[in-house]
Amino acid sequence: MFMHEMLLIFHLFILSNPTTTAEPPQNQEKISIRIDPLKHQLYLYSNSHLIKKYPIALGKQETPSPVGEYVVINKYNNWGKGFGTRWIGLSVRWGTYGIHGTNRPYSIGHNASHGCIRMHNRDVEELYEFVRVGTKISFGGHVLGKLDADPRSLAKGDSGGDVQIIQYRLRSAGFYKGECNGKFNSTTEIALKDYEKKFGLPVDGVAGYHDYIHLGLVE
Repeated sequence: MFMHEMLLIFHLFILSNPTTTAEPPQNQEKISIRIDPLKHQLYLYSNSHLIKKYPIALGKQETPSPVGEYVVINKYNNWGKGFGTRWIGLSVRWGTYGIHGTNRPYSIGHNASHGCIRMHNRDVEELYEFVRVGTKISFGGHVLGKLDADPRSLAKGDSGGDVQIIQYRLRSAGFYKGECNGKFNSTTEIALKDYEKKFGLPVDGVAGYHDYIHLGLVE
């Protein structure tokens, strides 16, 4: 009972003092992270208890951050120019995405990246000590973007969860035979053109609003 009360006091102290340095727990398997794209916040949990929250930057509309459940696949100190002092790589199938520091601290709190999560260097250095390969990362949001905005148009060379959904729908309709990997390649383009031709849509190989409607992704 005494230990439970002490842990509760510790958690309340951390939450009420956002600049306080959090200490990694011994049981790393209980660590998890949740990303809130609306509030531009990263939440760090231990055994489902919130330890600390950090301000972050997310991907721009044309290069959105991934949505869904992922895990940490690698960790590096000073991974490369522009990535700050720490890199935490994520298991996103369609590209290289991670949580990292930045030499542009003014971007924190905005949608400013190519899809990665940016943090202040001091914050990502602290977070780095908590996570291990296999740590679970949950990204909130909708895979097609903000609900009050049209989904982005997709063409060859694009990538993301929205591309993956298009691939799944085209495969279910019998037009796409490739891997649903979230990469808009030539095979995806050809399948989309065949679909558009079949159903009398503009045949341009670009997933526009008319394609989203016909595929049943938007109303």
